Amino acid sequence: MDSSLILRQQQQQTPRSYVILRNSDHLIGGLKVSQIPTSLRQRMSSKSTSLVSRTRQTITAKKKSLEGVSDELNTLASQDLSQAPARRSVRSAFVDVQQHLDHVLFKMAPPGIRTEEWYEVNSKGFEIFCKSWLPKADFPIKAALCFCHGYGDTCTFFFEGIARRIAASGYGVYAMDYPYFGLSEGLHGYIPSFDGLVDDVIEQYSNVKARPEVVGLPRFIMGQSMGGAVTLKVHLKQPHEWDGVILVAPMAKIAEDVTPPAAVLKVLALMSKVIPEAKLFPQKDLAELAFRDATKRKMADYNVISYSDQMRLRTAVELLKATRDIESQLEKISSPLLVLHGAADKVTDPLVSKFLYEKASSKDKTLKLYEEGYHSILEGEPDDRILKVLDDIVSWLDCHCALK
Repeated sequence: MDSSLILRQQQQQTPRSYVILRNSDHLIGGLKVSQIPTSLRQRMSSKSTSLVSRTRQTITAKKKSLEGVSDELNTLASQDLSQAPARRSVRSAFVDVQQHLDHVLFKMAPPGIRTEEWYEVNSKGFEIFCKSWLPKADFPIKAALCFCHGYGDTCTFFFEGIARRIAASGYGVYAMDYPYFGLSEGLHGYIPSFDGLVDDVIEQYSNVKARPEVVGLPRFIMGQSMGGAVTLKVHLKQPHEWDGVILVAPMAKIAEDVTPPAAVLKVLALMSKVIPEAKLFPQKDLAELAFRDATKRKMADYNVISYSDQMRLRTAVELLKATRDIESQLEKISSPLLVLHGAADKVTDPLVSKFLYEKASSKDKTLKLYEEGYHSILEGEPDDRILKVLDDIVSWLDCHCALK
């Protein structure tokens, strides 16, 4: 696709707006208080102990109002999901509802796929949720595909349909919820260290690659959005461990339109050292930006255990650090590479995927830009587009398995 289309799309983005106080010249970390957004200024106190105390108070979850769901289930989904036991309980209650949603990934799920769910305690003592999807018993497995999910996502909702279609083509598909996300243990939505999260993924998928059904087979890793950043960091740490890398709208850099100004970021970085778990990072409603199909956008709300609150301060700082680190090492990407991106994505910049493709030292690399596609090209597009992206993934896997 002509990159000028992407450039025009980027120029049409709505400029961000922040309310700035103008009534003080006091400095915080070298910045004037007048440079701090109102939403943060109102939370800040001259005594850090008071600030910490306030942010530790229990925050009432937003009341859910999902269509076609009983009041009892809506109440259950509205509870505090900070810890894994609550998330696991809610997920169990919603499994049947999710499977009957009017979405192509659920309606056209191939039959006969063998699935398994399990928990493993990792070396840090966290109980990690894992799931596998294997083709029918009489269908030989071609390769293993390990998946890394996005920030506001899990491996047990839309990915269920994605995994089933890929498994039906002969692949063993494996996924995990990161610590602090989905059904795994940890404070919901918290990333104390992005490198630590990457190490958790490496540990878990090292165990997967040793499973008897895939030992000796080609192994590929696939990441979507933030999971694309995780995947890239995994590859950078293990440059010879994977037979190919697939990136779907990767977070190699966060789009300027959803990033606060530099002055605000500096204040947030300072605050993250004092109250790292606080949900204070200003952000837009990414669902509006991620899903082109309005009907499918509403369905995303039924992934009731996905993290949808304001981003925690340390999480935001770690994500920004990770993208800067990745951007500085793009030329070290050497694996066979497939990059898929919606040309109208306003969450992660498709121009950055183009830059990644050009800078990567991989001799075998492919970039596909989907005209008018938003961020969630596997979940939020018209049905024919979703199926096309899935076919592109399977075709690339088939080609690279044949090469092996």
